[in-house]
Parts: sequence; structure tokens; C-alpha cells
Amino acid sequence: MPLTEFQDAILRLIGEPLADDAYLAGGAAIHFTPNSARYSNDLDLFHDSLKQVASSFAIADTLLKQAGYDVVVELSQPGFIRAIVRRGDHATLVDWAHDTAWRFLPLVVSPLGARLMHPVDLAINKVLALAGRDEPRDFVDILFIHEHTLPLGAMIWAATGKDPGFTPRSLLELLKRRGHYRPEEFARLDLARPFDLQQAKPQWLQALSDAEAFIATRPPEEVGCLYWDPHTERFVAPDPQQSVFVHFGTRGGVVPRTVA
Repeated sequence: MPLTEFQDAILRLIGEPLADDAYLAGGAAIHFTPNSARYSNDLDLFHDSLKQVASSFAIADTLLKQAGYDVVVELSQPGFIRAIVRRGDHATLVDWAHDTAWRFLPLVVSPLGARLMHPVDLAINKVLALAGRDEPRDFVDILFIHEHTLPLGAMIWAATGKDPGFTPRSLLELLKRRGHYRPEEFARLDLARPFDLQQAKPQWLQALSDAEAFIATRPPEEVGCLYWDPHTERFVAPDPQQSVFVHFGTRGGVVPRTVA
């Protein structure tokens, strides 16, 4: 499920008023679909500047308190504010954070009036997150993205465009260290359906193997790009004979070019 009912109510209240400054990212945005794998325990609101973080929080704080919510700030520093938003027996974390405006695609507008990071950019962020931290929730998210949005190899290849400190192979090697979890670690997650670790492990190993084979086929001058298939109108991990367009990121993101 995309959001809990409580998170949905919060986003309906603050989403449209904050749409010029903030956009939803992180786990809540990844699972903003009916077939999603898990609930997120927080809302991540990202901003392109430090100034927007402060102004966005101030607006949201006023709107939430006027609507009867309690807002308790846990951490406040330039570019990042974390608060617990509570009403009655329900509560959720909300983060207001600064992130780079470098993206592959423009933001999109949700049915709730909030802006969302594009699913492909969410995929790139998530694969970088999994490389940097060994969290079961990230593992669940990456397998969901690999199945529904973009194959792992294409995620890795494009992620080096957002973080040039990685090469595709160095990023892949970090990801090979992930996937060593125990069932009880997933039991602590708020999952939309049971997570079968015995089924997930071979899927993960196959995804890594396919990613390694994909990386080996791509020309070095295209490192850091996505591949757009104009026939299916999707980003793909193309085979060497497939006709696709390369798509690089930029500040604010840009729609794919479909002309030679």
C-alpha cells in the first residue's frame, strides 16, 4: 500500500501548499502504488535548497497545528529537520531535507497534490542507499524496483551519473555484500504482504548476475546514463542489439529525447 491512512491525511493537508518547494521521496514515494511491498514509517520531504527546507517546515508546522496535530521537533539543523507528527493514537516521522537538484527526470504531481520524485530517480537513490547501508528495508525496496520499475543493472549503470565517485563495477561489488539477512529482520518491517527470504535470495543473486553481464556489454562513454526505449516508452536494460536512446541527468531533470 502507498501510505498509511494517517500519512495520507498529512500529505493531503500539506502536499499542495508545499508543492512549489518540497517533493516526496524515500520509501513512501517508492511505495506510492497499490501493489507496493511495504509501508514506510516516515515521510521524506526533499528540497532543492537549504532555504526551502526551513520555509517548507514553517508552513507545514502551521498547517498541521491548525488542523489539530502535535508536531514535536526531534532534530533541527541547516538543511534537515525531523519531527514526530501525532494526533490521537497515530504518529509518524516526517523529515524535511535538502538534496541535490540533479535528477534524471522532472518531478511529477501526485493525486494528493504533492510533488513526487520520478520512480526512476527514486530507484537510483535507493540503489545508492543500499550500497551505503545494510538495511533490510532497502533490500525489499530494491527487489520491488527491480521487478516493477528498472532492472538492477540499469540502476547501477545510471547511479554512477548521480554519484561519480562510483564506477559501475565498484558499486556492484558493494551490492554483492548485501542480502545476508535473517527472517526476523523482515518481521520488524511494516510489510504489505509476507516477505519470503528463501524466494528472495535466488532472485537477488540472479539480479546481481544479470547486472554484471549488463555492465560488461555497455560502452564506457555511456557510463552514468539511462536507456529509453521509444517503442515501449520505458527505461530499460537493453540488449546490445536493441535500439534505444541514451538519457543523462541534469539539474532539475529532463524528459527523454526521442530523436536521433
